Amino acid sequence: MSRVHRAALAAAAIALLTTACTGTSSTPAANDDATKETTITFWHGWSAPSEAAAIDANVKAFEAAHPNIKVKVVGNINDDKIKQALRAGGPNAPDVVSSFTTDNVGTFCQSKVFADLKPFLDKSGIDLDKTFPKPLQDYTQFEGTRCTLPLLNDAYGLYYNKDAFKAAGITAPPKTLSEFDAVAKKLTKPKGDSYSQLGFMPNFHGYESTTTHFAAQWNPTYFTPEGKSNLAGDPAFGQMLTWQKNLVAELGGFAKLEKYRATFGDEFGAKNPFHTGQVAMAIDGEWRLGMAKEAGTTFEIGVAPFPVPDDQADSYGKGYLSGTVIGIASTSQKQNAAWELVKYMTTDTDAVVSFANAIHNVPSTLEALKSPKLQADENFKVFLQIAQHPKSSTTPASPNGGAYQLTLQDFGFAFESGKQTDLAGGLAKTDQQIDKDLAQAK
Repeated sequence: MSRVHRAALAAAAIALLTTACTGTSSTPAANDDATKETTITFWHGWSAPSEAAAIDANVKAFEAAHPNIKVKVVGNINDDKIKQALRAGGPNAPDVVSSFTTDNVGTFCQSKVFADLKPFLDKSGIDLDKTFPKPLQDYTQFEGTRCTLPLLNDAYGLYYNKDAFKAAGITAPPKTLSEFDAVAKKLTKPKGDSYSQLGFMPNFHGYESTTTHFAAQWNPTYFTPEGKSNLAGDPAFGQMLTWQKNLVAELGGFAKLEKYRATFGDEFGAKNPFHTGQVAMAIDGEWRLGMAKEAGTTFEIGVAPFPVPDDQADSYGKGYLSGTVIGIASTSQKQNAAWELVKYMTTDTDAVVSFANAIHNVPSTLEALKSPKLQADENFKVFLQIAQHPKSSTTPASPNGGAYQLTLQDFGFAFESGKQTDLAGGLAKTDQQIDKDLAQAK
């Protein structure tokens, strides 16, 4: 999912959508009869054969339980196609839509292209707090409007090469950032102007080594209660950037690390630098377990929560969370039937577990996380624990998608490379740019 998430972030500064809105009363605005014969259309973004097969299997199970509802499934749909279809409406538009891009939830909800799900949830008697972990509830709503629900979950943790640890005499994964820095340096083997092994790639272009993934370990507050950018106001961001830049210097400097990074293979291919042993540790999501196995990685892989700041040692075990969301198109004339599919895919424990097992993602409901049917080895269980940690967090929704994250990331690029040296002033200017972009999106 992360590969789609990143691609969507690159186009996150999008214009708000315009379309008719649905009602927000205590009963759904839809008036179709979900007990009668009908066909609904479901769009999703998965494209790999195994992933598409998993979706199809889930839909067939739904149809078996709801024989009057047929589902037309259309895969490999990105958010641009979704937005175009929801603008246009009409008989060819989807009824149910899933998206990998939690960053666009604010846009989907504010523009009302996705139906308000609260009436449907109320009608079905679904208690959100008893169904979904808190961070997942947070990233599926915007300013009190819940227009999406979680459909599987991603959790980020620390991957480490157990063979490299053993060779270096390291007996356990680090828990605090000071321990992590020491381990990263111990695992780093310089070779001329390069490395034969790098302990960790801290540069912000280093695949999942992003500003937001690192910042989660500080539990930052991205926006004030008034909706203003809070990068300069919350010390967490400055602390994260200072830690990252110091680690860059300790591991050889920005230029040397960038030169080494240029030798890395594709993040989602067999030549990922963690697979090949070029880096001994990496921050990544649960999907890496399956990818490393498929790549034929020869060393033993260890997984642990990513380390936390030393002054937050008691919060060890937390991490960054993201995932897939699903909602109902507000243009759909079959919203009650569409809700039956959404409800099944997001709250039926067996459906959630079978889908999670099939595509090696973390389940998105509290019951599914505890299901005995969940296929989880010791490494995967680490991600299940991160997903349930009370201090795990995500990035908040905004009216212009993930544009604020791109702006922060751009500042991170400038700061780590030395192009920007004024941390406090740079964060303040970044706040101003984010606020300006948000004002234009409203």
